[in-house]
Amino acid sequence: MEEEPMTDRHPSTTHLLALFEYGHLPPHLALVSAKFEQLAHELVIHLHDGAELSAGLRKLVEAKDCAVRQAVIDHKETN
Repeated sequence: MEEEPMTDRHPSTTHLLALFEYGHLPPHLALVSAKFEQLAHELVIHLHDGAELSAGLRKLVEAKDCAVRQAVIDHKETN
């Protein structure tokens, strides 16, 4: 499937993609978060909108949040 413009995507898809933004994070957290953002965009490029894409993106957001929280913990322990 070719890449579709984000304006043509379902509101759930665009909402979930926004949750992967990481520009506001400090570098040590952005590094972790960026990997999830890249995967989320790859999924959206290759899959059609639907309930399973939304569920998968939501679970990926949850996984990203867990990884970023662990990076926060690790940073506190080493500083």
